[in-house]
Amino acid sequence: MPAIVLDGKACAKELEAELSARVALLTLNEPAPILATILVGDDPASATYVRMKGNACRRVGMESLSIALPGTTSTEELLIAIDDLNVNPRVRGILLQHPVPKQIDERACFDRIALEKDVDGVTAHGFGRMAMGEPAYGSATPAGIMFLLRRYQIPIEGREAVVVGRSPILGRPMAMMLLAANATVTICHSRTRNLAEVVRRAETVIGAVGKAEFIRGDWIRDGAVVVDAGYHPGGVGDVELSAVIDRCSAYTPVPGGVGPMTIAMLIAHTVEAAEKAAQPSDQTRVDNLLTSS
Repeated sequence: MPAIVLDGKACAKELEAELSARVALLTLNEPAPILATILVGDDPASATYVRMKGNACRRVGMESLSIALPGTTSTEELLIAIDDLNVNPRVRGILLQHPVPKQIDERACFDRIALEKDVDGVTAHGFGRMAMGEPAYGSATPAGIMFLLRRYQIPIEGREAVVVGRSPILGRPMAMMLLAANATVTICHSRTRNLAEVVRRAETVIGAVGKAEFIRGDWIRDGAVVVDAGYHPGGVGDVELSAVIDRCSAYTPVPGGVGPMTIAMLIAHTVEAAEKAAQPSDQTRVDNLLTSS
């Protein structure tokens, strides 16, 4: 039986159609929500990603605000820019494009983003809440992967999943999300001993190590679900996909798998943040009642 292609491009298009309808309802009484992106320096790949996110905003009826800072920007200057966005009532989501120049304390800047605007799930507070099962926006890439698995009805509960990669915005939150979906999860990385043997146990393999075709095809068991979150020059990911397409049960193509879902989830989280902001809290309702009585 041919493997199921987990088509992130098609799934993202369907999700954008749903989001467009939600934004249309929002903008009946509210100005269009804004996703703000901060790009420090002139990395061409990062600039491309920022443009793609701006285009996605426009497709669903949102607005985008792009803040471009020079590569010489200091941590203090970047924190001021984030503070300005935190207090801007039109901005519902803030994205700090990774990576930032080496002189910047990236963690301090990530953690400066207001929790309610952390639509990329990069703050330590947001990660902690997500890991504890509390409301928070999960990191966009693993959230997109989970959305894709659910949309294609890929079984997760009770399955053994191996995540190869431990970055704070991909590998670690990916593992927590799979665990919350009742998978049995092992986190591996480039220094894991007997890595091939660990990967061969997995019914679901998540490639998130950031090295081109690091996960070899012969490490993956027949019938496994293969999710490749990497993208490298030459159009290859973290998994040697060409060696497993004929043996796996489902896989994400590279490109066109995980990447489009990352952007779609950023937009979805921003729309959700705007919807929450448009709904008065219980205390606000009480205050309004007292004022009008």
